[in-house]
Parts: sequence; C-alpha cells; structure tokens
Amino acid sequence: MSEDQLLSKLRLELGANAVLSGNELPERNRTDWSFLPSAEPLAVVSPASTEDVAAALKLCHEAGVAVTPQGGLTGLCGGARPLDGGIALSLERMHGIEALDPVGMTITVRAGTPLETIQNAADEAGLFFSLDLGARGSCAIGGNLSTNAGGNRVIRYGMARDLVLGLEAVTMDGTVVTMMNRMIKNNAGYDLKQLFLGSEGTLGVITRTVLRLHPKPGCVQAALCVVTGYDQVLALLESARRSLGPLLSAFEVMWADYWTLYADHVPGARPPVSLGSGSHVVLVEMQGLDEAIDGGRFSAWLEDMFEKGAVVDGAVSRSLADLQAFWTTRDAAAEFANPDVAGPHISFDVGLPVGRMDEFAGRSSAALTEALGCRSVYYGHVGDGNLHVVAWVKGAAPQPLPAVSEIVYRIVRELGGTVSAEHGIGTLKKPYLAYSRNPVEIDLMRRLKSCMDPRGLLNPGKVFD
Repeated sequence: MSEDQLLSKLRLELGANAVLSGNELPERNRTDWSFLPSAEPLAVVSPASTEDVAAALKLCHEAGVAVTPQGGLTGLCGGARPLDGGIALSLERMHGIEALDPVGMTITVRAGTPLETIQNAADEAGLFFSLDLGARGSCAIGGNLSTNAGGNRVIRYGMARDLVLGLEAVTMDGTVVTMMNRMIKNNAGYDLKQLFLGSEGTLGVITRTVLRLHPKPGCVQAALCVVTGYDQVLALLESARRSLGPLLSAFEVMWADYWTLYADHVPGARPPVSLGSGSHVVLVEMQGLDEAIDGGRFSAWLEDMFEKGAVVDGAVSRSLADLQAFWTTRDAAAEFANPDVAGPHISFDVGLPVGRMDEFAGRSSAALTEALGCRSVYYGHVGDGNLHVVAWVKGAAPQPLPAVSEIVYRIVRELGGTVSAEHGIGTLKKPYLAYSRNPVEIDLMRRLKSCMDPRGLLNPGKVFD
C-alpha cells in the first residue's frame, strides 16, 4: 500500500477532516515539550472513537507505517514526538466524561479528556480526583496513564496506575481490548490493564478508562516551612507522617538555589516566606474532613515544630488564595524557560532514596559546574522520593544535553536511584534505561513488545530500540 493509498483509506474510514497532511500539518503535533526538533510526519490523524482508532491502526499495520499516539503533548522525554514519515495519532477529539458513579466512586472518561476537566467533574459531584500536576489544564488523561504520571499527591494517593480500575486499549493490529472494570477487587486472572499503564503507548493506545475517586476533602491547609538543613527536612517528614498520618497529602521541598531563582528572577514573584538563613523551603499540605478536628491537628503539629525549632520561619494558609499562592512557588518551574529567568534548559525527573537526595543535589551541582559551567536548581516531591532538576548553560544553543545527562544519570545510578520517577523514558532517557533496569528486566520488556507489536510499528524508538 502506497502512502497516498493509506491516506485515502484513512480519510474514507475516519472522514476527510480527521486526516491532515502536507501544508495542513499542525505545528503542535510535530513534537512535544521535550525541546526536540519538529518532525515531518506523513499525517496527523484525529480519531473520534475507539472504532476509529482501531480502523486507523489496522490500516497503518497493513501498510507498515509507524504510529505515534499523542495526548496533550506535555511530555518532557520525547515520547509523543512522531517519526518522520509516520502517523501522529492525536486523541484530542476523544474527550469527555462518559459516566460518573457517586456510589461506586468512579468516573469513566475518554482518553483525550484534559486532567483538569476530570478534576472539575469530580469536584462538582462532591468527590475528588487526586491526580494533579502543573500541566493539568493541557495534559490528557490517556497520556497521564501511558506514562504513569505521579504529580503532587503521590504520598497519599499513589501514582496514576493506583487510580485506574479499568481501561480500554487498541493494539497495533486494530484489536480492541476492553477491560472497563469498575470494582476495586477483581482478581479474575491477569491484570492486563497494567500492560498499558506506564508503557508509553508502545504496547497499545489507551482510548477509555474507569478512574477511582475519593471523598472530597472537607478542609485543606498548607504551610511553607523554612528549615536549616536537609536533616531537618527528613525530621519534618518523619514527624508529619507520624502526627498527621493519612491527612498528609503533599510534602514538597525546594532547595535554596531553586527558591532564590524563583524569588529573585520570576516576573511577578511574591514569595510568602524569606529563605533567610534557611537551606530549604518545605510545602506541607493536609487534606482532612473536618476543619475543627483535622485543621486543629495540623495547627497543633505546626506549633510544635516551631516550638522545637524544627522550623525556623514559615507561613500558614488562611484562605484558598493563600493555598494557591503557596503552590505557585512550587509550580514556578514552568516559568524558568523565560530568558530573564533561566531560558532554554534541560529538565530531569529522577527518583532517589529519600535519605540521599541532598547528597545527590550537592554532587550533581558541583559536577555540572566544574565540568560544563552549568547551573542547576533542585526541587521535588521528597515525600515520595522524586526529585526534579533544572540545568542550563547560559546562552548555549543548543544546550549540552548528552553531557549534562551523563553527569546527572551517572550520579543517580551510583546512589541507587532511577532515571525516571514519573515522566517515562521516551527517547531522551533511552540511552540510560540500563542505569535503572537490569538486563533480565529489559529483555522481558522487549519480549512483551515483540509479542504485542511484532512489526514494531507502535511508537517505535521509544523506551528502547
């Protein structure tokens, strides 16, 4: 089948408006947020239903043409960047809430639905969807599940895969695998949905999903705590876990270099606290059911931390505006691409033993500066062992990605961490997969890929070659 024949058949099956090629190719579908250069796909195909996805994949399978699934295109590892001459399969038309069950506490949605839309639908029903990340308004739930997104509240609710009860996916040959389970307990055979969660669209295209909801918090409070050293960060975390238990919903840490960059350079920055003589700023969030009881427990714990000197300065939220302002400090990394802040940069998402995260930050910062004159800042979800790094050589075009990556990932490996905590592998982390997975694991991944996609056409070149 020639390329022209494939495009004709795709238009016949899905409709002419669902297949864009040539000068009609949207620029946004040529790459993702990874800073990789734009690709030249044969076409962007936008199915409107699971049946459309199955038809498109089957035709591409028959034609031997590679397909790259795309959601909100907010990934940072190149996982959604299409191949030159391949098909970009955009799920942006497949959005919407199909059902919300307040008794079973589930919500059924289509894969192209933005995360924030799901959060709002749950909120309007008096419930809560816990997955949350900075790109909530742009990212799509299918992409969140394909990369097993983590986000801000993993410490309490777990990763994306922990919120999925059922899903539907289509394999490369057009087979629709429907597993729309709505029960928490279902041990009838293999849990096949786990094959697709976190596999970055290399085994199948997620089209629909049943997500788990939780009771809507009756109260939410947060505090920004300034501490004098990483030992105090760990002591604060231990105390919060012990004293707040399941109330603890987030424990975010910003190193001094991050806080200074935010406070001094991000336009419009209004830091609620001053770093002063501190070395870290910790954002602690509590979600409870009763303001008097749970809010009182949070306040009592904070007072105890101040009295003991574990926290040397801080601010406590008194309103929703305060809460949003506190989270703005943590989400400010989205502004670092501004030339007045850092400009073009390289972002890393790594996992480390919690007790060694400060050691990593110190070693990484020193090594990057010495070897490349590269500046770096550190922040992340320390409560669940996930650290983010932003590194850049001022004025360099392009940024020295391979050299910086080798330094960062070498130290991660030496400290027993993982090169990817929540963003996936994509193409950018592919050379370093063996730093975190052993040969037996990688071999099994390859065998699964070969079994489910023997022609290697579904998101090829991602995770491993």
